Amino acid sequence: MTIASESPEGRSKGKGRDVLEENAPLLPSSRKEDGEFDEFNGASFPGAVFNLSTTIVGAGIMSLPATMKVLGLVPGIVMIVLFAFLAEASIELLIRFSRVGKSVSYGGVMGDSFGNVGRMLLQICVVVNNVGVMIVYMIIIGDVLSGTSSSGVHHSGVLEGWFGEHWWTGRFFVLLVTTLVVFAPLASFKRVDSLSYTSALSVALAVVFVVITAGIAIVKLLNGSIPMPKLFPVIPDLESIWNLFTAVPVLVTAFICHFNVHSIDNELEDSSQIKPIVRTSLALCSTVYIATSFFGYLLFGESTLHDVLANFDANLGIPYSAVFNDVVRVSYAVHLMLVFPMIFHALRINLDGLLFPNARPLSTDNCRFTVISVALLSLIFLAANFIPSIWDAFQFTGATAAVCIGFIFPAAMTIRDPHGIATLRDKLLSVIMIVLAVLSNGIAIYSDASSLFNTEKA
Repeated sequence: MTIASESPEGRSKGKGRDVLEENAPLLPSSRKEDGEFDEFNGASFPGAVFNLSTTIVGAGIMSLPATMKVLGLVPGIVMIVLFAFLAEASIELLIRFSRVGKSVSYGGVMGDSFGNVGRMLLQICVVVNNVGVMIVYMIIIGDVLSGTSSSGVHHSGVLEGWFGEHWWTGRFFVLLVTTLVVFAPLASFKRVDSLSYTSALSVALAVVFVVITAGIAIVKLLNGSIPMPKLFPVIPDLESIWNLFTAVPVLVTAFICHFNVHSIDNELEDSSQIKPIVRTSLALCSTVYIATSFFGYLLFGESTLHDVLANFDANLGIPYSAVFNDVVRVSYAVHLMLVFPMIFHALRINLDGLLFPNARPLSTDNCRFTVISVALLSLIFLAANFIPSIWDAFQFTGATAAVCIGFIFPAAMTIRDPHGIATLRDKLLSVIMIVLAVLSNGIAIYSDASSLFNTEKA
């Protein structure tokens, strides 16, 4: 199987169209007795919006309040809006080149522009990014349910608070049960649209988190029990300037959804809807991000942790504080459980295309499908038990694979312009995108490496 087709013959844009497996397992859900497939009538606009929004609003939202602590509220909110516009621009370029090259996947566009090397680079980056993101999901779920420790202080998990510390409330066992009972069944679906209902629920749970956090912050602000957080960063020395750039990989990761755009597009009844779907999803997610960043940082100020959910373990100073704490944490943990299969879908397809480029379609090979799924779930589960912080994972994936997927690759194919369709404005925007991506993430990597070296030296 390959992830991409450079010229998929006969691809139509309508109800029940057949799309090549190179992009995703898009086979209809059932066979009739005569051996023919039932017709799949196409994904709906709301379902596609929910699926794309679920891809976007994942674990990154939990670190956004921490980016406000680094950047200050005003620059932080401006950066969220800026990255939303850049993400929309890069996806628009990706879709435009896909249409001209008749490619049904991100890998197909990369192959059209840079050959097999480009396709393989994309597949590697998607694998690295998605593995990193799903490890973060598991870390957060473990933090929420089993607790976490930061700077020598233990923040109790929900299960610890309810039942006390036992072996069955520990991180390893809780994540094992979550993997077997939740992730494995949801990861077994072969078509993205099968997840539209769980995606809608996951978006609703994210909104619940935002509404409760905003309500608590506003009540405490009106009571005068929390100070107004800093609007701009404090920059006493050169090191603090470098530290500002550590927020960039988190913001990059927060808007990465490019690897699922083609899967969603290919299942639409009317593929001309993909651009308004992208804009609607980005607008919805940006609103959620801004609200979460503002109210999360407002609520906890300089005590905001890298995973803000871990802050919801203490008395918030309002009536029914314990109830609100548990509702916030559990709702978002369930949200991440429902986001997981959307990210896993793209990961499995890209890894299969990387390892078995000439094999038959993954959807038709249950043995290969099962082996790859089990291997990936096992790897992610084990890594989540050994990586201590979501900030560490975000810094690595956001500054490397994610920035390539979201900005560098779409900009590079625009500059190369194999079909001669890019305007001067497109190429200027692409140059700016690449320069900003390389510069800011390079500084972020340098800053993180320096901090790690200084910590170990001390």
